[in-house]
Amino acid sequence: MSNDTPIQHGEVTATYFWDDGSGINGDTGAPASGEPMQKGLFSSPSWPLGTEGYVVYEGKKAEFFIGDRGPGAPSEGCDVLLDMDGKTFAEITGETWNDSDYTVSGGNGHLEVEYYITEWGDGAGTEGAPHPFQQPGNKCEDAVSPIPEDALPEEETEEPAEESAQKTEQSEEPAPEKAEGEPEQSAEEQPEEGAAEDGNEDGDGGVTAETAANDLSGFQLMGSDGVISGTGLLALALIPAVLLAVLFAWTRRPSGAHAGAEDDGGSLTDASSGRHSLGTRLNSVIDRLRGGR
Repeated sequence: MSNDTPIQHGEVTATYFWDDGSGINGDTGAPASGEPMQKGLFSSPSWPLGTEGYVVYEGKKAEFFIGDRGPGAPSEGCDVLLDMDGKTFAEITGETWNDSDYTVSGGNGHLEVEYYITEWGDGAGTEGAPHPFQQPGNKCEDAVSPIPEDALPEEETEEPAEESAQKTEQSEEPAPEKAEGEPEQSAEEQPEEGAAEDGNEDGDGGVTAETAANDLSGFQLMGSDGVISGTGLLALALIPAVLLAVLFAWTRRPSGAHAGAEDDGGSLTDASSGRHSLGTRLNSVIDRLRGGR
């Protein structure tokens, strides 16, 4: 069959026949469609010739196409609405077909079957609910019922392109936003490792009175075990004396001594040379303290 999807479903009472023009067992002549009598050729009182489908009986399935008209009188009152070929009838009932007298073994001539129409034929006839032979106004609506879900193909579950795109956008989490006003720190703004911290503005690391005091009061006074050594204690004791000596020397400088001033001997006294001498003495004291550790 060209199409396996049912377009109509129902339950009807069916009988069997075999009309090949032989005249055996009530044979009325060749099928009305012009097709030769064969397995799978069914007869309907009203459906279009060429209609295709299948029947199901106790779990057994058999395909068919409508190729003839009938049954006649049995279809009145919507009693028997389908004629099956004798060979198919015998097959789905588990019986045998007798080619001599055109009968099915077992003596059963009627079945309650489910039918499924998969394609309407383009021959003479009427689509939809069947009606008795030559009684088009008497529709057998009870012969039509909803198509079972298990007989329908599974619906495609692919999501529309728009929904798929939306889910993709939702799954992509945006990068965390920087708080408003937070400055961006570039690599150029990072402090350079090893930059001079304790030196002067030029980074020359020169020794001053302040750095000398820091040297004496820092880690250098500590021993390797983190405990202040004897030399360190001595250095701490000498710091006040050194500071007093510096202060005393500074206060005893002649009040008239300044840059470019002339002393008693007629020579110029440079204030910076005095500070340099003082710094030299202070560094000498610090070096002695360091050497005593």
